[in-house]
Amino acid sequence: MARTSEKRDKLLDAAKTLIHRQGFYRTTLADIAKESEVPLGNVYYYFKTKEEILAAVLDQRWQRLQKTLDGCCVGDPVNNLIHLVKTVSKSSGKIAEFGCVIGSLCQELDKTQSEMRLSADRIMHAHVDWASRQFKAMGLKRPGEKGFELIARLEGILLLGHVMREPDLIKKQLRTTCEWIKSLPGDVK
Repeated sequence: MARTSEKRDKLLDAAKTLIHRQGFYRTTLADIAKESEVPLGNVYYYFKTKEEILAAVLDQRWQRLQKTLDGCCVGDPVNNLIHLVKTVSKSSGKIAEFGCVIGSLCQELDKTQSEMRLSADRIMHAHVDWASRQFKAMGLKRPGEKGFELIARLEGILLLGHVMREPDLIKKQLRTTCEWIKSLPGDVK
């Protein structure tokens, strides 16, 4: 049984890597099989379609997001938000090369009527909702708008950093975002 799970995990890891690097629609089952070193015929034992793999990848991304956001709850809401930004900063090199894992996938899937689009969107909405709760705990006016603004800032920074292939730009702008967060308590009710 462990062997079965091991192959499935290898397929999912390969799918996550390839979808991040080249997008969902450009990734084939053959690509995933090759990257995972699992024979193509065996892929169908675990996943009947590429969409099933995407559903499993999105489920793993959802679980990882929950752990990440839980891990960002390190104290007061200002520190929680800053911790989130610093967590993103740790991946600036990979983001500069391949883009934001979730942002890129949301953009790609949003161009379709796929049900998977809704699963990807759910992850982005969870970021906004979490940030909004932090701003609400800070006592800020319009916490929903602030949550949206923070995630829009982050996604914009990540997109530009990727397009320009500049990890240092990402880090610099994320530091600026931390300063913005620290300045917000002056905006309390």
